[in-house]
Amino acid sequence: MSGKTRLVQVVVLRKTKLGESDLILTLLASDGSQIRAVAKGARKPQSSFSARLELYCVAEVLLAEGKSLYIVKEARLVKPHAKLHGSVEHAAAAAPVAELLCHISQENLPVPRLFEMVSVGLTCLNDVDAQKAPSICAACLEKVLAFSGLRPNFTHCVICGAPITPTTSSSVLLSIDEGGVVCGACRHHAECVNVGQGVVAWSQFLLMSTFACVSDSSVSQNDVFEILHLLQLLIKRHVGCSLKSLNFLFTCGLF
Repeated sequence: MSGKTRLVQVVVLRKTKLGESDLILTLLASDGSQIRAVAKGARKPQSSFSARLELYCVAEVLLAEGKSLYIVKEARLVKPHAKLHGSVEHAAAAAPVAELLCHISQENLPVPRLFEMVSVGLTCLNDVDAQKAPSICAACLEKVLAFSGLRPNFTHCVICGAPITPTTSSSVLLSIDEGGVVCGACRHHAECVNVGQGVVAWSQFLLMSTFACVSDSSVSQNDVFEILHLLQLLIKRHVGCSLKSLNFLFTCGLF
């Protein structure tokens, strides 16, 4: 018998096959924590779960406590985000966000406002043209890091705190280990790479702007992919994983 039940709004991050017809779902709950639950019979053609628990959708689920995982008793679709699993380009841009959330969110560890930000970001990603999808992906990744306490610093030296002001130089020093830009006086205290001034400026823009502003921006695809490569390095260093779906985005040739 299952135990107590709870009604919670979730984003579906991952689906893993279990047995002949069940699924294990990795979910981001409305309080920003992670939930893992079993949807019994979800892979059967006649199951109502198959349409209501698609990847990247927002759903309201009734969960019952099980021995080790929750059990999905009921599910109601709130936001289908149909493009995110129906369009290859949109799906490729949504996957790194979900993968990072799977790594960074934890069970019974609420992260205030994370769910709301992710929900708005996925809705924006669903609504933009395919060529804008990578910039929304980059903005989502930066904001997930920030909400989780790993915010990159693109405006002040991460060692001494001095503001980094634009110069005639075409590049800025950035430390992957320290998680942000470094001033000239501190360059010998951290291992740094040279990053284009424009890339750093756009990175700060994506971090601080609303998704609506990002979708309306003129950031180039080249700058977006440079930012995504930087984010992959930062995530590998500070989260401890390399996002496979982000590597696919780099090599898929869709953009």
